[in-house]
Amino acid sequence: YKAIFTINDKQSQEKMDALRALGAEVIVCPTAVEPEDPRSYYSVAQKLAKEIPNSYYPNQYANPQNPEAHTLTTGPEIWEDSDGRITHFVAGMGTGGTLTGVGRYLKSKNPAVQLIGVDPIGSLYYEKFKKGTVGRALPYVVEGIGEDFFPTTMDLNLLDDVYQVTDQECFVWARKLARMEGIFTGGSSGGAISVALQVARGLPADAMVVVFVPDAGDRYLSKIYNDDWMRRHQYWEAEWQATADQVVRWKQKRHPGERLIIVATGETAQRALQLMQDNEVSQLPVFDEGMCVGTVREDEILNLALRGADLAQLVLRECMKAPLPVLDLEAPIDRVTYLLTNESPAVLIGMGNKEYEILTKYDLIEMLASLTESPAGAKRGPVKL
Repeated sequence: YKAIFTINDKQSQEKMDALRALGAEVIVCPTAVEPEDPRSYYSVAQKLAKEIPNSYYPNQYANPQNPEAHTLTTGPEIWEDSDGRITHFVAGMGTGGTLTGVGRYLKSKNPAVQLIGVDPIGSLYYEKFKKGTVGRALPYVVEGIGEDFFPTTMDLNLLDDVYQVTDQECFVWARKLARMEGIFTGGSSGGAISVALQVARGLPADAMVVVFVPDAGDRYLSKIYNDDWMRRHQYWEAEWQATADQVVRWKQKRHPGERLIIVATGETAQRALQLMQDNEVSQLPVFDEGMCVGTVREDEILNLALRGADLAQLVLRECMKAPLPVLDLEAPIDRVTYLLTNESPAVLIGMGNKEYEILTKYDLIEMLASLTESPAGAKRGPVKL
């Protein structure tokens, strides 16, 4: 059979590659459109089903066999494997097939079993369940859970509670599950684990919480299991929860009296070069009216001189490069680290009242080196970023 998959553009590249490797045609559609929009992956699938003769469109959002499959198989498996002792079932809310199908079976065996849905912030389910209203769907990144409409395969009346999760919770908990338990899952499973732990904390010792973990982590190697991707999208949760403020205070204590050296846009390249040489630094932020508007580097000025530029006449506004990134004191250390290792040789930290401190890789390395040694010189455990 020829298989055609319409998917949204937030799906991982690994999923697309796997489908194509098996001979499928993959049509990628925009995520940030309404379900009724002709460009949505729902609409494109429906259009293809009408246009292609003798085609079959399973439409898992309205296919009664979706929840029925879980009523016939997954539900009985959970009931039997738990010896009927299950008290809570936690699962992500997507098409609703799993929660509705498993829920129907478990409720038929024991109406007291609590069914708990996991919904990402931005999806419509949570507000509909809690308030009975239809909110506004917003973008979210986690794949496989949440909806921007209400599938007929989801029976919200079966559920006992719904919890919301953030993208970061989903991704961080998926990574923790892989690292701590060796269970390699996707982000939706991470969200379910996060909620299951919240639920379990308030339960008696004889309660049994079953959490549904349906995905595989190898579909997300370029995303949630990629450290750079996590940092770039600010989902990274550092094991050492430091902030830029702590680094600045450490630097000021270590090097009292040091001040940020700046140049103005109207000063010359020669003046900037002299300042760098006098203060043994390789770059300077360029300021105008209390704002960082550019950067000059020693090697770039020397290159200009070699090409014949008159440094005594060349003003910095004509040769400066992009300004250094500016962060506030509460910026997490992993954000500082990402910028220093990927985008910039230095970052500025806003101190208030148009005052700034500058941080470089050297400042981070020097601080970490001091933190891994006790006063007696004995090594302590590593500080991980």
